Amino acid sequence: MSYQKNAEAQGITFAKQTPGYLNLCIRSGNQLITSGHVSDLKGKLGAGVSVDQGYQAARNCAEKILNSVWNTYGTLDGLRVIKVLGCVNSTLEFSDQHLVINGCSDLLHTIFGKDGDGYHARSALGFAQLPTGAAVEVEAIFEIVA
Repeated sequence: MSYQKNAEAQGITFAKQTPGYLNLCIRSGNQLITSGHVSDLKGKLGAGVSVDQGYQAARNCAEKILNSVWNTYGTLDGLRVIKVLGCVNSTLEFSDQHLVINGCSDLLHTIFGKDGDGYHARSALGFAQLPTGAAVEVEAIFEIVA
């Protein structure tokens, strides 16, 4: 099964985006570099938002990223996930940012393969605040391998 079909099987929908103030995904050579994509969920991990809710918020970010990549490249086929940067809106005491960003990584592993093109480098960091009060923000870099 293709990566595009894998994503659709996960319930991810792809829709055309209207260009905005910033480019959500830009191609540079054989790379697709995304802007940060924020979760629909607002709030702070460690202060009312649970790790499970954060996990789903990170997955939500990944779905948005994949839609932006699709808008730029036209398909998810022929891509390899290179790097993910996950930002978690969290209290000073919260230290499970990595478990939150697993929501993004797990989806990418499911679509692109954990031992194949979905095996990526990653950072998961805590932030005092994110734009619009989002619980999570994620950006990613993909390589065009086809």
